[in-house]
Amino acid sequence: MHQTKYIFISGGVVSSLGKGLTSASIAMLLESRGLKIAMLKLDPYLNVDPGTMNPFQHGEVYVTDDGAETDLDLGHYYRYTNAPISRLSNATSGQIYEAVIKKERRGDYLGKTVQVIPHVTDEIKQRILACSKQHSDPDVVLVEIGGTVGDIESLPFLEAIRQFRYERGKDCINIHLTYVPYLKAAGEVKTKPTQHSVQILREIGIIPDIILCRCEDSLDEEIKDKISLFCSVPKESVIDVADVATSIYEVPINLNKQLLDQKICQMLGLPSHKADLSKWEKVLHHLHNPKGKVTVGIVGKYLQHQDAYKSVFEALHHAALANQVEIEIRRFESDKALDKGDVEKTIGGCDGYLVPGGFGERGWMGKIMTAKYCRENKIPYFGLCLGMQVLCVEFARHVLGLNDANTTEVDPHTSHPVISLLSEQKGVDHLGGTMRLGAFTCQVLPGSKAAKAYGTNRISERHRHRYEFNNLYKDSCEQNGLTLSGILEDGHLCEIAEVKDHPWMLGVQFHPEFKSKPTDPHPLFRDFVAAMIAQQRSRG
Repeated sequence: MHQTKYIFISGGVVSSLGKGLTSASIAMLLESRGLKIAMLKLDPYLNVDPGTMNPFQHGEVYVTDDGAETDLDLGHYYRYTNAPISRLSNATSGQIYEAVIKKERRGDYLGKTVQVIPHVTDEIKQRILACSKQHSDPDVVLVEIGGTVGDIESLPFLEAIRQFRYERGKDCINIHLTYVPYLKAAGEVKTKPTQHSVQILREIGIIPDIILCRCEDSLDEEIKDKISLFCSVPKESVIDVADVATSIYEVPINLNKQLLDQKICQMLGLPSHKADLSKWEKVLHHLHNPKGKVTVGIVGKYLQHQDAYKSVFEALHHAALANQVEIEIRRFESDKALDKGDVEKTIGGCDGYLVPGGFGERGWMGKIMTAKYCRENKIPYFGLCLGMQVLCVEFARHVLGLNDANTTEVDPHTSHPVISLLSEQKGVDHLGGTMRLGAFTCQVLPGSKAAKAYGTNRISERHRHRYEFNNLYKDSCEQNGLTLSGILEDGHLCEIAEVKDHPWMLGVQFHPEFKSKPTDPHPLFRDFVAAMIAQQRSRG
Protein backbone atom coordinates (compact mmCIF):
# COMPACT_ATOMS: atom_id res chain seq x y z
CA MET A 1 0.00 0.00 0.00
CA HIS A 2 1.32 3.46 -0.96
CA GLN A 3 2.22 5.57 2.07
CA THR A 4 2.80 9.31 1.69
CA LYS A 5 5.72 10.74 3.66
CA TYR A 6 5.85 14.20 5.24
CA ILE A 7 8.73 16.63 5.75
CA PHE A 8 8.17 19.58 8.10
CA ILE A 9 10.54 22.52 7.67
CA SER A 10 10.75 25.15 10.42
CA GLY A 11 13.01 28.15 10.88
CA GLY A 12 14.75 29.70 13.86
CA VAL A 13 16.71 32.72 15.15
CA VAL A 14 15.73 35.26 12.48
CA SER A 15 13.49 35.56 9.43
CA SER A 16 14.73 35.84 5.83
CA LEU A 17 17.03 32.85 6.10
CA GLY A 18 15.71 31.45 2.82
CA LYS A 19 13.40 28.77 4.21
CA GLY A 20 11.18 28.85 1.10
CA LEU A 21 14.15 28.62 -1.23
CA THR A 22 15.63 25.76 0.80
CA SER A 23 12.28 23.91 0.84
CA ALA A 24 12.02 24.28 -2.94
CA SER A 25 15.60 23.03 -3.35
CA ILE A 26 14.90 19.92 -1.26
CA ALA A 27 11.74 19.25 -3.28
CA MET A 28 13.66 19.62 -6.54
CA LEU A 29 16.30 17.13 -5.39
CA LEU A 30 13.64 14.59 -4.39
CA GLU A 31 11.90 15.05 -7.76
CA SER A 32 15.23 14.47 -9.51
CA ARG A 33 15.20 11.04 -7.84
CA GLY A 34 11.88 10.21 -9.50
CA LEU A 35 9.61 11.01 -6.53
CA LYS A 36 6.23 12.79 -6.75
CA ILE A 37 6.09 15.90 -4.59
CA ALA A 38 3.43 18.16 -3.10
CA MET A 39 4.19 21.38 -1.20
CA LEU A 40 2.44 23.48 1.42
CA LYS A 41 3.31 26.83 3.01
CA LEU A 42 1.73 27.57 6.40
CA ASP A 43 1.75 31.31 7.17
CA PRO A 44 1.16 32.53 10.74
CA TYR A 45 -0.31 35.96 9.93
CA LEU A 46 -4.03 36.60 10.44
CA ASN A 47 -4.65 37.99 6.96
CA VAL A 48 -6.85 35.59 5.02
CA ASP A 49 -4.37 35.93 2.16
CA PRO A 50 -1.61 38.42 1.22
CA GLY A 51 -3.79 40.03 -1.49
CA THR A 52 -4.43 43.22 0.48
CA MET A 53 -0.96 43.44 2.03
CA ASN A 54 1.49 46.17 1.03
CA PRO A 55 4.40 44.82 -1.08
CA PHE A 56 6.78 46.80 1.16
CA GLN A 57 5.64 44.62 4.08
CA HIS A 58 5.11 41.27 2.46
CA GLY A 59 6.78 41.28 -0.94
CA GLU A 60 5.23 39.88 -4.08
CA VAL A 61 1.77 38.31 -4.15
CA TYR A 62 2.06 35.09 -6.13
CA VAL A 63 -1.05 33.99 -8.06
CA THR A 64 -1.96 30.38 -8.88
CA ASP A 65 -3.92 29.04 -11.84
CA ASP A 66 -7.01 28.56 -9.67
CA GLY A 67 -6.97 32.21 -8.62
CA ALA A 68 -5.43 32.11 -5.15
CA GLU A 69 -3.34 35.06 -3.95
CA THR A 70 -0.53 33.39 -2.05
CA ASP A 71 2.84 33.82 -0.39
CA LEU A 72 5.81 34.51 -2.65
CA ASP A 73 7.49 31.26 -1.56
CA LEU A 74 5.04 29.43 -3.82
CA GLY A 75 6.89 31.11 -6.68
CA HIS A 76 10.04 29.29 -5.54
CA TYR A 77 8.08 26.04 -5.40
CA TYR A 78 6.86 26.56 -8.99
CA ARG A 79 10.25 27.59 -10.37
CA TYR A 80 12.16 24.69 -8.80
CA THR A 81 9.67 21.82 -9.09
CA ASN A 82 6.81 20.26 -11.00
CA ALA A 83 4.66 20.02 -7.87
CA PRO A 84 1.01 21.08 -8.28
CA ILE A 85 0.65 24.68 -7.01
CA SER A 86 -2.87 25.78 -6.09
CA ARG A 87 -4.89 27.35 -3.28
CA LEU A 88 -4.31 24.08 -1.40
CA SER A 89 -0.58 24.91 -1.33
CA ASN A 90 -0.90 27.84 1.07
CA ALA A 91 -2.80 28.31 4.33
CA THR A 92 -2.72 31.29 6.68
CA SER A 93 -3.80 31.61 10.31
CA GLY A 94 -6.57 33.87 8.99
CA GLN A 95 -7.92 31.08 6.78
CA ILE A 96 -7.65 28.53 9.60
CA TYR A 97 -9.47 30.65 12.17
CA GLU A 98 -12.06 31.74 9.60
CA ALA A 99 -12.85 28.07 8.84
CA VAL A 100 -13.08 27.18 12.55
CA ILE A 101 -15.37 30.12 13.32
CA LYS A 102 -17.66 29.28 10.37
CA LYS A 103 -17.94 25.71 11.66
CA GLU A 104 -18.76 27.00 15.14
CA ARG A 105 -21.48 29.31 13.75
CA ARG A 106 -23.02 26.40 11.83
CA GLY A 107 -23.06 24.28 14.98
CA ASP A 108 -20.61 21.71 13.62
CA TYR A 109 -18.98 21.34 17.05
CA LEU A 110 -22.30 20.39 18.70
CA GLY A 111 -22.05 22.93 21.48
CA LYS A 112 -18.48 22.11 22.53
CA THR A 113 -16.10 24.80 23.74
CA VAL A 114 -14.02 25.74 20.69
CA GLN A 115 -10.30 25.85 21.50
CA VAL A 116 -6.91 26.05 19.81
CA ILE A 117 -6.40 22.40 20.77
CA PRO A 118 -7.99 20.38 19.27
CA HIS A 119 -10.12 22.49 16.91
CA VAL A 120 -7.54 24.85 15.38
CA THR A 121 -4.82 22.21 15.28
CA ASP A 122 -7.25 19.72 13.70
CA GLU A 123 -8.04 22.25 10.97
CA ILE A 124 -4.31 22.70 10.30
CA LYS A 125 -3.85 18.93 10.04
CA GLN A 126 -6.75 18.78 7.59
CA ARG A 127 -4.99 21.38 5.40
CA ILE A 128 -1.88 19.21 5.35
CA LEU A 129 -3.91 16.19 4.27
CA ALA A 130 -5.80 18.25 1.66
CA CYS A 131 -2.48 19.34 0.14
CA SER A 132 -1.47 15.68 -0.18
CA LYS A 133 -4.55 15.06 -2.32
CA GLN A 134 -3.73 17.65 -5.02
CA HIS A 135 -2.65 14.80 -7.25
CA SER A 136 -2.88 11.07 -6.75
CA ASP A 137 -0.50 9.48 -4.26
CA PRO A 138 2.38 11.93 -3.84
CA ASP A 139 5.45 10.26 -2.38
CA VAL A 140 6.39 13.24 -0.23
CA VAL A 141 4.58 16.33 1.07
CA LEU A 142 6.89 19.15 2.15
CA VAL A 143 5.32 21.52 4.68
CA GLU A 144 7.08 24.83 5.33
CA ILE A 145 6.07 26.63 8.52
CA GLY A 146 6.39 30.39 8.11
CA GLY A 147 7.76 32.69 10.77
CA THR A 148 10.36 31.91 13.42
CA VAL A 149 10.26 29.33 16.20
CA GLY A 150 9.39 31.14 19.42
CA ASP A 151 6.90 33.52 17.78
CA ILE A 152 3.50 33.34 19.47
CA GLU A 153 1.79 33.34 16.04
CA SER A 154 3.37 30.08 14.89
CA LEU A 155 2.65 28.01 18.03
CA PRO A 156 -0.63 26.45 16.75
CA PHE A 157 1.14 25.31 13.56
CA LEU A 158 4.04 23.79 15.49
CA GLU A 159 1.65 22.03 17.88
CA ALA A 160 -0.27 20.68 14.88
CA ILE A 161 2.83 19.19 13.27
CA ARG A 162 3.88 17.75 16.65
CA GLN A 163 0.52 15.95 16.78
CA PHE A 164 0.76 14.97 13.11
CA ARG A 165 4.12 13.30 13.65
CA TYR A 166 2.93 11.60 16.85
CA GLU A 167 0.11 10.06 14.82
CA ARG A 168 2.36 9.07 11.87
CA GLY A 169 5.78 8.68 13.48
CA LYS A 170 7.60 6.64 10.83
CA ASP A 171 6.24 8.71 7.96
CA CYS A 172 7.51 12.13 9.09
CA ILE A 173 10.77 13.98 9.65
CA ASN A 174 11.49 17.46 11.00
CA ILE A 175 14.07 19.73 9.38
CA HIS A 176 15.06 22.91 11.19
CA LEU A 177 16.76 25.79 9.38
CA THR A 178 18.71 28.01 11.72
CA TYR A 179 21.39 30.70 11.68
CA VAL A 180 25.06 30.30 12.52
CA PRO A 181 26.55 33.82 12.50
CA TYR A 182 30.16 34.85 12.09
CA LEU A 183 31.15 37.66 14.47
CA LYS A 184 33.79 39.66 12.64
CA ALA A 185 35.06 41.50 15.71
CA ALA A 186 35.64 38.24 17.57
CA GLY A 187 36.70 36.31 14.49
CA GLU A 188 34.46 33.45 15.55
CA VAL A 189 31.50 31.43 14.31
CA LYS A 190 28.81 31.25 17.01
CA THR A 191 26.54 28.23 17.54
CA LYS A 192 24.60 29.57 20.54
CA PRO A 193 21.69 31.00 18.45
CA THR A 194 21.22 27.55 16.89
CA GLN A 195 21.35 25.87 20.30
CA HIS A 196 18.69 28.21 21.68
CA SER A 197 16.48 27.79 18.62
CA VAL A 198 16.59 24.00 18.84
CA GLN A 199 15.97 24.21 22.58
CA ILE A 200 12.76 26.19 22.00
CA LEU A 201 11.68 23.65 19.38
CA ARG A 202 12.30 20.76 21.77
CA GLU A 203 10.30 22.50 24.51
CA ILE A 204 7.35 22.50 22.10
CA GLY A 205 7.82 18.77 21.65
CA ILE A 206 9.51 18.75 18.24
CA ILE A 207 12.93 17.16 17.90
CA PRO A 208 14.69 17.97 14.61
CA ASP A 209 16.07 15.09 12.58
CA ILE A 210 18.19 17.37 10.37
CA ILE A 211 19.60 20.82 11.12
CA LEU A 212 20.34 23.14 8.20
CA CYS A 213 22.73 25.93 9.12
CA ARG A 214 22.56 29.24 7.22
CA CYS A 215 26.03 30.73 7.28
CA GLU A 216 28.37 32.94 5.30
CA ASP A 217 30.90 30.18 4.59
CA SER A 218 30.87 26.41 4.91
CA LEU A 219 31.19 25.25 8.51
CA ASP A 220 34.28 23.38 9.65
CA GLU A 221 34.04 19.97 11.30
CA GLU A 222 34.58 21.34 14.82
CA ILE A 223 31.51 23.58 14.54
CA LYS A 224 29.38 20.74 13.21
CA ASP A 225 30.58 18.52 16.08
CA LYS A 226 29.49 21.17 18.56
CA ILE A 227 26.03 21.63 17.00
CA SER A 228 25.59 17.86 16.86
CA LEU A 229 26.49 17.45 20.54
CA PHE A 230 24.40 20.31 21.95
CA CYS A 231 21.37 19.71 19.70
CA SER A 232 21.35 15.87 19.86
CA VAL A 233 21.47 15.49 16.09
CA PRO A 234 23.95 13.13 14.36
CA LYS A 235 26.83 15.06 12.85
CA GLU A 236 26.08 13.80 9.34
CA SER A 237 22.64 15.42 9.70
CA VAL A 238 24.13 18.86 10.36
CA ILE A 239 24.19 20.46 6.90
CA ASP A 240 25.48 23.92 6.06
CA VAL A 241 23.56 26.22 3.71
CA ALA A 242 26.30 28.71 2.93
CA ASP A 243 25.89 31.92 0.95
CA VAL A 244 26.18 31.14 -2.76
CA ALA A 245 28.73 32.90 -4.91
CA THR A 246 26.69 33.60 -8.03
CA SER A 247 23.06 32.51 -7.98
CA ILE A 248 20.36 30.97 -5.79
CA TYR A 249 20.18 28.19 -8.38
CA GLU A 250 23.41 26.82 -6.91
CA VAL A 251 21.65 25.95 -3.63
CA PRO A 252 20.22 22.54 -4.66
CA ILE A 253 23.57 21.42 -6.08
CA ASN A 254 25.35 22.37 -2.85
CA LEU A 255 22.78 20.45 -0.76
CA ASN A 256 23.13 17.43 -3.04
CA LYS A 257 26.92 17.47 -2.58
CA GLN A 258 26.31 17.14 1.16
CA LEU A 259 24.03 14.12 0.49
CA LEU A 260 20.96 15.80 2.00
CA ASP A 261 18.49 14.18 -0.40
CA GLN A 262 20.09 10.78 0.19
CA LYS A 263 19.76 11.20 3.98
CA ILE A 264 16.08 12.15 3.64
CA CYS A 265 15.36 9.09 1.50
CA GLN A 266 17.10 6.85 4.03
CA MET A 267 15.20 8.34 6.99
CA LEU A 268 11.82 7.99 5.29
CA GLY A 269 12.45 4.64 3.64
CA LEU A 270 12.04 6.10 0.15
CA PRO A 271 13.52 4.58 -3.02
CA SER A 272 17.05 5.94 -3.27
CA HIS A 273 17.55 6.35 -7.02
CA LYS A 274 20.45 8.52 -8.11
CA ALA A 275 19.48 12.16 -8.64
CA ASP A 276 19.35 13.28 -12.29
CA LEU A 277 20.50 16.91 -12.15
CA SER A 278 21.50 17.25 -15.82
CA LYS A 279 18.95 20.00 -16.63
CA TRP A 280 19.94 21.98 -13.56
CA GLU A 281 23.64 21.59 -14.32
CA LYS A 282 22.99 22.90 -17.85
CA VAL A 283 21.36 25.98 -16.33
CA LEU A 284 24.39 26.56 -14.11
CA HIS A 285 26.75 26.06 -17.07
CA HIS A 286 24.99 28.85 -19.00
CA LEU A 287 24.99 30.97 -15.84
CA HIS A 288 28.74 30.65 -15.36
CA ASN A 289 29.63 30.96 -19.08
CA PRO A 290 27.69 33.91 -20.56
CA LYS A 291 28.45 35.01 -24.11
CA GLY A 292 27.56 38.64 -23.54
CA LYS A 293 25.75 41.05 -21.25
CA VAL A 294 22.62 43.19 -21.53
CA THR A 295 21.18 45.82 -19.21
CA VAL A 296 17.47 46.18 -18.45
CA GLY A 297 15.87 49.06 -16.60
CA ILE A 298 12.86 48.30 -14.40
CA VAL A 299 10.70 51.33 -13.76
CA GLY A 300 8.33 50.59 -10.88
CA LYS A 301 6.96 51.62 -7.50
CA TYR A 302 8.16 49.02 -5.02
CA LEU A 303 11.78 48.55 -6.04
CA GLN A 304 13.16 49.40 -2.59
CA HIS A 305 11.80 46.07 -1.39
CA GLN A 306 13.94 43.13 -2.46
CA ASP A 307 11.01 40.77 -2.97
CA ALA A 308 8.25 43.03 -4.33
CA TYR A 309 8.95 41.95 -7.93
CA LYS A 310 10.65 38.62 -7.14
CA SER A 311 9.12 36.64 -10.03
CA VAL A 312 9.89 39.44 -12.52
CA PHE A 313 13.57 39.46 -11.58
CA GLU A 314 13.76 35.68 -11.74
CA ALA A 315 11.98 35.54 -15.13
CA LEU A 316 14.51 38.02 -16.54
CA HIS A 317 17.37 35.84 -15.32
CA HIS A 318 15.72 32.76 -16.87
CA ALA A 319 15.42 34.60 -20.17
CA ALA A 320 19.06 35.67 -20.00
CA LEU A 321 20.08 32.05 -19.43
CA ALA A 322 18.04 31.01 -22.48
CA ASN A 323 19.90 33.62 -24.57
CA GLN A 324 23.22 32.69 -22.92
CA VAL A 325 23.91 36.20 -21.68
CA GLU A 326 24.38 37.86 -18.33
CA ILE A 327 21.73 40.41 -17.38
CA GLU A 328 22.21 43.52 -15.28
CA ILE A 329 19.02 44.86 -13.71
CA ARG A 330 18.88 48.58 -12.96
CA ARG A 331 16.05 49.75 -10.71
CA PHE A 332 14.37 53.11 -11.22
CA GLU A 333 11.68 54.42 -8.87
CA SER A 334 8.94 55.62 -11.21
CA ASP A 335 8.03 58.62 -9.02
CA LYS A 336 11.60 59.89 -9.45
CA ALA A 337 11.93 59.19 -13.20
CA LEU A 338 11.25 62.85 -14.07
CA ASP A 339 13.38 64.40 -11.31
CA LYS A 340 16.00 65.60 -13.81
CA GLY A 341 13.35 67.10 -16.09
CA ASP A 342 14.00 64.55 -18.84
CA VAL A 343 13.32 60.84 -18.38
CA GLU A 344 16.34 59.95 -20.54
CA LYS A 345 18.67 61.75 -18.11
CA THR A 346 17.33 59.65 -15.27
CA ILE A 347 16.93 56.19 -16.78
CA GLY A 348 18.94 56.30 -20.03
CA GLY A 349 21.65 53.83 -20.96
CA CYS A 350 19.76 50.51 -20.84
CA ASP A 351 19.17 48.06 -23.68
CA GLY A 352 15.48 47.76 -22.82
CA TYR A 353 12.90 48.71 -20.19
CA LEU A 354 10.26 46.81 -18.25
CA VAL A 355 7.32 48.38 -16.42
CA PRO A 356 5.83 45.87 -13.95
CA GLY A 357 2.44 45.74 -12.23
CA GLY A 358 1.32 48.06 -9.47
CA PHE A 359 -1.58 50.01 -8.09
CA GLY A 360 -2.38 53.69 -7.58
CA GLU A 361 -1.33 57.10 -8.90
CA ARG A 362 2.18 57.40 -7.46
CA GLY A 363 4.83 57.29 -10.19
CA TRP A 364 2.24 57.17 -13.00
CA MET A 365 3.78 59.95 -15.12
CA GLY A 366 7.26 58.44 -14.78
CA LYS A 367 5.94 55.23 -16.32
CA ILE A 368 4.09 57.09 -19.10
CA MET A 369 7.24 58.97 -20.06
CA THR A 370 9.28 55.75 -19.96
CA ALA A 371 6.91 54.21 -22.53
CA LYS A 372 7.11 57.38 -24.68
CA TYR A 373 10.91 57.31 -24.52
CA CYS A 374 10.98 53.66 -25.63
CA ARG A 375 8.41 54.13 -28.41
CA GLU A 376 10.08 57.20 -29.91
CA ASN A 377 13.62 55.80 -29.67
CA LYS A 378 12.77 52.24 -30.81
CA ILE A 379 14.02 50.75 -27.53
CA PRO A 380 12.56 47.37 -26.44
CA TYR A 381 9.74 47.80 -23.91
CA PHE A 382 7.86 45.15 -21.95
CA GLY A 383 4.78 46.12 -19.93
CA LEU A 384 3.27 43.75 -17.37
CA CYS A 385 -0.35 44.31 -16.24
CA LEU A 386 -0.22 48.02 -15.33
CA GLY A 387 2.74 48.23 -17.72
CA MET A 388 0.40 47.34 -20.61
CA GLN A 389 -2.07 50.00 -19.48
CA VAL A 390 0.79 52.50 -19.42
CA LEU A 391 1.66 51.56 -23.01
CA CYS A 392 -1.95 52.09 -24.16
CA VAL A 393 -2.46 55.42 -22.37
CA GLU A 394 0.85 56.78 -23.65
CA PHE A 395 -0.08 55.77 -27.20
CA ALA A 396 -3.48 57.44 -26.90
CA ARG A 397 -1.95 60.66 -25.59
CA HIS A 398 0.99 61.09 -27.92
CA VAL A 399 -0.06 59.27 -31.11
CA LEU A 400 -3.83 59.70 -31.13
CA GLY A 401 -3.53 63.20 -29.65
CA LEU A 402 -5.93 62.52 -26.76
CA ASN A 403 -4.08 64.66 -24.23
CA ASP A 404 -6.50 63.82 -21.42
CA ALA A 405 -6.30 60.04 -21.99
CA ASN A 406 -5.89 58.17 -18.73
CA THR A 407 -6.92 55.27 -16.58
CA THR A 408 -9.88 55.85 -14.28
CA GLU A 409 -7.74 54.42 -11.49
CA VAL A 410 -5.64 57.62 -11.65
CA ASP A 411 -8.30 60.06 -12.91
CA PRO A 412 -11.90 58.90 -12.43
CA HIS A 413 -13.14 61.97 -14.38
CA THR A 414 -10.92 61.74 -17.48
CA SER A 415 -12.73 62.55 -20.73
CA HIS A 416 -10.84 59.70 -22.43
CA PRO A 417 -10.89 56.59 -20.16
CA VAL A 418 -8.63 54.40 -22.30
CA ILE A 419 -8.31 52.14 -19.26
CA SER A 420 -11.39 51.67 -17.10
CA LEU A 421 -12.72 49.51 -14.28
CA LEU A 422 -13.69 45.96 -15.19
CA SER A 423 -17.48 45.76 -15.46
CA GLU A 424 -17.65 43.11 -12.72
CA GLN A 425 -15.67 45.39 -10.38
CA LYS A 426 -18.24 48.17 -10.30
CA GLY A 427 -19.92 48.24 -6.92
CA VAL A 428 -17.30 46.01 -5.28
CA ASP A 429 -16.69 47.17 -1.71
CA HIS A 430 -14.36 44.46 -0.39
CA LEU A 431 -10.83 44.52 -1.83
CA GLY A 432 -9.67 41.04 -0.82
CA GLY A 433 -9.91 38.32 -3.46
CA THR A 434 -12.22 40.31 -5.75
CA MET A 435 -9.95 41.07 -8.73
CA ARG A 436 -9.76 39.08 -11.95
CA LEU A 437 -7.60 36.31 -10.54
CA GLY A 438 -6.07 33.13 -11.92
CA ALA A 439 -5.66 31.55 -15.32
CA PHE A 440 -7.65 32.68 -18.37
CA THR A 441 -7.34 31.55 -21.98
CA CYS A 442 -6.37 34.06 -24.66
CA GLN A 443 -6.53 33.97 -28.47
CA VAL A 444 -3.34 35.38 -30.03
CA LEU A 445 -3.28 37.09 -33.41
CA PRO A 446 -1.39 34.99 -36.00
CA GLY A 447 1.77 36.69 -37.22
CA SER A 448 2.08 38.95 -34.16
CA LYS A 449 5.21 39.16 -32.02
CA ALA A 450 3.30 37.41 -29.24
CA ALA A 451 2.32 34.52 -31.53
CA LYS A 452 5.90 34.22 -32.71
CA ALA A 453 7.13 34.02 -29.11
CA TYR A 454 4.56 31.47 -27.95
CA GLY A 455 4.58 29.37 -31.12
CA THR A 456 0.81 29.00 -30.80
CA ASN A 457 -2.34 31.10 -31.17
CA ARG A 458 -3.99 29.95 -27.93
CA ILE A 459 -2.42 30.49 -24.52
CA SER A 460 -3.31 30.45 -20.83
CA GLU A 461 -1.89 33.01 -18.40
CA ARG A 462 -2.51 34.18 -14.84
CA HIS A 463 -4.17 37.49 -14.00
CA ARG A 464 -4.40 39.88 -11.05
CA HIS A 465 -6.06 43.17 -11.99
CA ARG A 466 -9.17 45.36 -11.70
CA TYR A 467 -8.92 47.59 -14.80
CA GLU A 468 -9.01 46.85 -18.53
CA PHE A 469 -8.50 48.41 -21.95
CA ASN A 470 -11.64 50.29 -23.06
CA ASN A 471 -12.73 48.84 -26.41
CA LEU A 472 -14.28 52.17 -27.44
CA TYR A 473 -10.70 53.11 -28.39
CA LYS A 474 -9.87 49.83 -30.16
CA ASP A 475 -10.47 50.95 -33.76
CA SER A 476 -8.62 54.27 -33.49
CA CYS A 477 -5.66 52.59 -31.79
CA GLU A 478 -5.40 49.83 -34.39
CA GLN A 479 -5.78 52.28 -37.29
CA ASN A 480 -2.79 54.23 -35.96
CA GLY A 481 -0.38 51.39 -35.24
CA LEU A 482 -1.31 49.75 -31.93
CA THR A 483 -2.26 46.12 -32.47
CA LEU A 484 -4.41 44.37 -29.90
CA SER A 485 -2.80 41.01 -30.55
CA GLY A 486 -4.34 39.02 -27.71
CA ILE A 487 -8.04 38.85 -26.80
CA LEU A 488 -9.67 36.95 -23.93
CA GLU A 489 -11.22 33.77 -25.29
CA ASP A 490 -15.03 34.00 -25.39
CA GLY A 491 -14.75 37.62 -24.29
CA HIS A 492 -13.63 41.09 -25.28
CA LEU A 493 -10.82 41.86 -22.84
CA CYS A 494 -7.55 43.02 -24.43
CA GLU A 495 -4.81 40.74 -23.17
CA ILE A 496 -1.85 41.79 -25.34
CA ALA A 497 -1.01 45.06 -27.12
CA GLU A 498 1.90 45.66 -29.52
CA VAL A 499 3.25 48.76 -31.25
CA LYS A 500 3.51 47.91 -34.96
CA ASP A 501 6.45 49.89 -36.29
CA HIS A 502 8.77 49.09 -33.43
CA PRO A 503 11.45 46.41 -32.95
CA TRP A 504 9.78 45.07 -29.76
CA MET A 505 7.23 47.06 -27.76
CA LEU A 506 4.67 44.83 -26.14
CA GLY A 507 2.38 44.89 -23.10
CA VAL A 508 0.35 42.12 -21.50
CA GLN A 509 -2.58 42.40 -19.09
CA PHE A 510 -1.54 39.19 -17.34
CA HIS A 511 1.53 38.20 -15.31
CA PRO A 512 3.77 35.93 -17.42
CA GLU A 513 6.50 36.08 -14.77
CA PHE A 514 4.49 33.63 -12.64
CA LYS A 515 5.00 30.85 -15.20
CA SER A 516 8.74 31.09 -15.84
CA LYS A 517 11.30 28.52 -14.69
CA PRO A 518 15.11 28.43 -15.05
CA THR A 519 14.73 25.18 -17.01
CA ASP A 520 11.75 26.52 -19.02
CA PRO A 521 11.94 30.32 -19.50
CA HIS A 522 8.76 32.19 -20.39
CA PRO A 523 8.69 32.84 -24.16
CA LEU A 524 7.81 36.54 -23.87
CA PHE A 525 10.68 37.23 -21.47
CA ARG A 526 12.98 35.15 -23.69
CA ASP A 527 12.09 37.23 -26.78
CA PHE A 528 12.30 40.49 -24.82
CA VAL A 529 15.90 39.70 -23.85
CA ALA A 530 16.62 38.65 -27.45
CA ALA A 531 15.28 42.05 -28.58
CA MET A 532 17.62 43.78 -26.11
CA ILE A 533 20.57 41.84 -27.53
CA ALA A 534 19.56 42.97 -31.03
CA GLN A 535 19.19 46.56 -29.78
CA GLN A 536 22.68 46.44 -28.31
CA ARG A 537 24.17 45.09 -31.54
CA SER A 538 22.39 47.71 -33.65
CA ARG A 539 24.12 50.43 -31.66
CA GLY A 540 27.43 48.85 -32.54
